[in-house]
Amino acid sequence: MSSSDSKPGPKPGPWPPAPESSAMPPSTWAKRTGFRPKFSGEATATDSGQVPLPASVRARQPETQPDLEAGQPRLRPPPGPAVANGETDKEKKEKPPQPPPPPPPPPGAGPVKRRRDSDGATGRSNGPDGANGSGDPIRRPTRIEETVEVLPQSVDDDLVARSLHMKYGLRDTPGLVPIGFYGLQHYLSMLGSLILVPLVIVPAMGGSHEDIANVVSTVLFVCGITTLLHTSFGSRLPLIQGPSFVFLAPALAIINSPEFQGLNGNNNFKHIMRELQGAIIIGSAFQAVLGYSGLMSLILRLINPVVVAPTIAAVGLSFYSYGFPLVGKCLEIGVVQILLVVIFALYLRKISVLSHRIFLIYAVPLSLAITWATAFLLTEAGAYTYKGCDPNVPESNVVSSHCRKYMTRMKYCRVDTSQALRSAPWFRFPYPLQWGVPIFSWKMAIVMCVVSVIASVDSVGSYHASSLLVASRPPTRGVVSRAIGLEGFTSVLAGLWGTGTGSTTLTENVHTIAVTKMGSRRVVELGACVLVILSLVGKVGGFIASIPQVMVASLLCFMWAMFTALGLSNLRYSEAGSSRNIIIVGLSLFFSLSVPAYFQQYGISPSSNLSVPSYYQPYIVASHGPFKSQYKGVNYVMNTLLSMNMVIAFIMAVVLDNTVPGSKQERGVYVWSDSETVTREPALAKDYELPFRVGRFFRWVKWVGI
Repeated sequence: MSSSDSKPGPKPGPWPPAPESSAMPPSTWAKRTGFRPKFSGEATATDSGQVPLPASVRARQPETQPDLEAGQPRLRPPPGPAVANGETDKEKKEKPPQPPPPPPPPPGAGPVKRRRDSDGATGRSNGPDGANGSGDPIRRPTRIEETVEVLPQSVDDDLVARSLHMKYGLRDTPGLVPIGFYGLQHYLSMLGSLILVPLVIVPAMGGSHEDIANVVSTVLFVCGITTLLHTSFGSRLPLIQGPSFVFLAPALAIINSPEFQGLNGNNNFKHIMRELQGAIIIGSAFQAVLGYSGLMSLILRLINPVVVAPTIAAVGLSFYSYGFPLVGKCLEIGVVQILLVVIFALYLRKISVLSHRIFLIYAVPLSLAITWATAFLLTEAGAYTYKGCDPNVPESNVVSSHCRKYMTRMKYCRVDTSQALRSAPWFRFPYPLQWGVPIFSWKMAIVMCVVSVIASVDSVGSYHASSLLVASRPPTRGVVSRAIGLEGFTSVLAGLWGTGTGSTTLTENVHTIAVTKMGSRRVVELGACVLVILSLVGKVGGFIASIPQVMVASLLCFMWAMFTALGLSNLRYSEAGSSRNIIIVGLSLFFSLSVPAYFQQYGISPSSNLSVPSYYQPYIVASHGPFKSQYKGVNYVMNTLLSMNMVIAFIMAVVLDNTVPGSKQERGVYVWSDSETVTREPALAKDYELPFRVGRFFRWVKWVGI
């Protein structure tokens, strides 16, 4: 026997052989493991931001994937042509030839045990610890080079709905009972967004409990009408319209203008409401012109996730001075409210009853009901009753030092101080100009025009995110312009009816759709009709107006935190780990807090005796801001705008994102559908076309249609 025969041969490798991968120096953890950043808006990632598996591995994957939120399997999106953030591949490349199947195992080999690895590869394991028959560890690929599409290109509505894990798609029409149930669920989950804004601005205007009830009824009526208009003639997405938090800061700034300080009582409320109406009407008309003139199609080129994220996040962060300082007026009630809503929304979010996550969906109404009942029991038990003290007497008329000591506690902890429910009528029809003829002031109108642009930025982000959930594709630029134009028109209606704010797409829509998995516009339309009916029952507005102010502040702490997080979640469409994006977002957020703080604190000494509560001080900057010229109106506009966090964040983000070099993948540029896609896919036209053949009369207006 020769010496070559006596030498042992090479050790056999794993069976079947692992695919070859490019060599990569394992200098870092990321390079050793093949980790790649998540590009949620590009073709290199799925819609959930997960790194895709190779096609050969996806073919062997089971047809279900685990739902990380519910802990249950869900359908895997079916294969389709490449789509990235709504973008279709116009140039289809030929499919490369498939490699031949691996040869059969050698004779005498034992049974092959296949084990799925964390990266999706399979290996042969005849020995312990993942080793092959020779004792060598299995070599796995270190990088994933293939990509998977974000959205399937399909005209089958059921297929799209299943691929996106939605119970019902955009044009699905469930039965009457499911529509009613899901409609109630949808609106209850957004209860805080619908009712909390009037509970803040009306007391700031000096309105009574009856005024709060009337404004709440008006808000419900306008929300129902504007939602019906938007789902029919706007974007046609299942998005609820309502009093957005974007309008809250400018409304408080107008309310605390120096020229209104001399008014008191009901005259103060009606006069300020008429000033707000005039400013909202002009600002909303400007927004309607932006949309219907086609200018919004050009502005869309400047609006991307890196702009939307810090702008919307700054809206939520700007109210930190209002949140917990008001909760501290009655800690045992306010803190319990915050803890309950956090427990329901986070710790109990996976608990399902009849396949519905009741604690996650109804976190706000459940926590409000429990806290309100607890406060009622404490009030009836005499916990906030003090001898010789009447909670209904104004604090300025209280002479006794003993009662004056407990007036704040009685005012904010008791639940029987409001007479709104008793005094509210059973039937009340909200009508236009119910507070009087609007007063038009150019300086306040300019402020609202700028705010309407920021509200449009908020709506653009909601359109894109919700369309990826419920529709076959994102809308065209013309549909977005049409929707922004209609939002301007509906905000004009809000100004005429006197809601105190404009009516725009609520940012919380995206979270609600993702949680309830209900994408049918019929559900939202039925809920809007119910809102209109409830607005006619005066007792409903009186009941909502009876919510103690501390509970309102506690819910707002949660809602504003959610608003901030929803804004930052838009970064999932960009390369969030990019140093470019990190610096832009960081600078925008920091200066959105720091620059307004400079304006708000300018000219105020620590010993200043201000006539407004501490949580309203950020909104009186018009009377003492650093911008001083010979034109008082210009001073008002500049000091007010530059003291708003969202304005500074928007200016910083839009300038930096559009001047600092960066690829489309890195920036996560929004990709909207085009006319060629509409022609090729009938499902896209059906999703966004106007009903009752109205669209055929406006086909010549290319910039507001599909």
